[in-house]
Amino acid sequence: MTAIHNTSWGDTLSHIAQRYGTTIDALMGANSQIKDANLIYAGDSLNIPGVTGTQGGGGAGGPEGTTGTTGTEGVSGSSSVSGNNAAAIAEQFIGRNAGELKHSDELPMQSWVPNNVNCANFVSACLQKAGLIDASQASASVDQLASNLKGDGWQTVSLANARPGDVVLMQRDGQSHVVLFAGMENGQPKFIGSNNVNADGSQRVSWGGASGNYEIITPPR
Repeated sequence: MTAIHNTSWGDTLSHIAQRYGTTIDALMGANSQIKDANLIYAGDSLNIPGVTGTQGGGGAGGPEGTTGTTGTEGVSGSSSVSGNNAAAIAEQFIGRNAGELKHSDELPMQSWVPNNVNCANFVSACLQKAGLIDASQASASVDQLASNLKGDGWQTVSLANARPGDVVLMQRDGQSHVVLFAGMENGQPKFIGSNNVNADGSQRVSWGGASGNYEIITPPR
């Protein structure tokens, strides 16, 4: 079984492999035209082994300026939720404003949450979609979500042992913030979440959102 992924600017093989739950070696084996794992081109169609269907590119742009990590910031052309971890699910909504997304039926977000504080609302929804928590464990409060998860056995893990979809907790400007760990790229951690990146202070799903001191927690393994 093979799916087709249409690459976008900013895509990397490691990013695509993570998205589809496969490996760089498997992707190269299914695409003989790739001679260099670090060199792919926007507009190419890649065979994704073990998956059926056709997928659009992830969309991309420049790095998230406030995090010091390399990432992409663009609008995904797909509104369907796929992937086997919360970070892969979150990626489907890159570029979407939380104020709009919370009123859609695409994620189980709470619509009453102010547009500038949807980080826990979004992460909770992605965790629910991934089957890691149920509605009773979800919370629009970062501190309450952290308490719920730790009460259910989620434990602090080092960056070296983190897995895509783990939850990243931090304090930023005296405020609690939460995003999802999305793997490593070029030796740097990637994060994704509902971040305050819009000019009016409201949140949009984007890469980044964690810097400095943060805590990564993972579900019981």
